[in-house]
Amino acid sequence: MSGSSGLRVSVPILGAMGFGTPEWQPWVLDEEKSIEVLKASWDRGINTIDTGNAYSNGESERIIGKFIKKYNIPRSQLIILTKVYSIVAEEPSTQGWFPVHFEHERRYVNQGGLSRAASLIKSTGVSNVSRRQETMKALHDLVQSGKVRYIGGSSMRAWQFAHLNEVAAKNGWTKEDEREMHAYCRFNGIGIIPWGPLHGGALARPVGVVTTRAEAYKNTPLAFNASEAERTIISRVEELSKKHGVPMATIALSWVAAKVASPIVGTTSVKRLDDNIPNPNLKLSEEEVKYLEEP
Repeated sequence: MSGSSGLRVSVPILGAMGFGTPEWQPWVLDEEKSIEVLKASWDRGINTIDTGNAYSNGESERIIGKFIKKYNIPRSQLIILTKVYSIVAEEPSTQGWFPVHFEHERRYVNQGGLSRAASLIKSTGVSNVSRRQETMKALHDLVQSGKVRYIGGSSMRAWQFAHLNEVAAKNGWTKEDEREMHAYCRFNGIGIIPWGPLHGGALARPVGVVTTRAEAYKNTPLAFNASEAERTIISRVEELSKKHGVPMATIALSWVAAKVASPIVGTTSVKRLDDNIPNPNLKLSEEEVKYLEEP
């Protein structure tokens, strides 16, 4: 269960950033391959999917909808989490993460609207004080309209998250129920659902191994340049994976799963999906946990 909200999620949660079109990012799966991974996840008991409005400019959400329709998945048995932040461009290859040049284009002025339904919707990084009140009112209205069941926050500072909750409480609105700031969330019974628990796959492969995704992010703000401490941690994850005879991802996710409601794991193949499902027979000892956290 995610905190005290009553929302029950699977462990792990399937991340859908890799579902959409390779035109958006070269490592992203097309519709056919995406649906294959979605079906494999469903068959393995994963009923919670995390997506976002800007993933492949909306294609990720559309593919999830096609998957539900194709296999007649009971909507009552599926939990869909989505996020709103970036502008959704009309061209598949356009990046909308930093949409400064979009703000003045007429065809994007109504991007604030929502035309989809979700189990949980997460706002991302609200910086302006007046917008926080507007944001919480908009999220509350979505819950009241039945388009959304729960709301949450993603990638924001603790003070921002606390302020949004305070705004909602003062107005009697729906409060955010998901996101980080461990001490704050634990005290308030809020579930923690971390994205990127394998840090873009860095914890799933030995130091120095380069993937298509890592190559695509080279020389960009999203590139991962491991520090000495991070290299040590990755090496220790590899060491424990050999000791237990399991993939590196299994070791890393075992550590994460013991500390949060459920991790969001993205995958671009059924093989990696199996590596990302927690092994119920694997429990890291206190010494092993300290060994991983020491650096």
